[in-house]
Amino acid sequence: MEYISSDTNVWIDFELIGRLEIPFKLPYVYLMNRDAVHDELLSPPDLGQRLVSLGLVETELTEEEFFLAEEYMEHFKKLSVCDCVALAIAKCRNIVLLTGDGALRKAAKKEGVAVMGTIGILDQLYKEKHIETMDYLECLKKLQKYNGGRIRLPENELGRRISELT
Repeated sequence: MEYISSDTNVWIDFELIGRLEIPFKLPYVYLMNRDAVHDELLSPPDLGQRLVSLGLVETELTEEEFFLAEEYMEHFKKLSVCDCVALAIAKCRNIVLLTGDGALRKAAKKEGVAVMGTIGILDQLYKEKHIETMDYLECLKKLQKYNGGRIRLPENELGRRISELT
């Protein structure tokens, strides 16, 4: 099993399209700092609890991760505390960071941390045959429908995938 440090926005994307469970079909252990689960995953009110029941693993920061997150807060002013914590976990544990947040993705790139987002998860689910073509297409279309509101994904990437399948 591969570990992935998780930010919150990807989970919100999957919640909005009614497919919160599908990322857990992949052979990953998604980690999220315990405080982020309880402080950031607030809408809908049971989102954090549902994710934990699906397999999200709440984790505590090591001392090294704590101090690195503090450094990130000083260096990357656009990031939230939870963003800095997710990045510190990914950096210290040498694992992928799961996020769609633009500022966090830029910070991860500067720190040499690999990033995956909502579209990347969907692509893997499809390529590894965890979801069928029609399910993949439906997810893409729902993401496109809600894009620009609470979901913020590259429209050209969504459109290209949809065009290839239709």
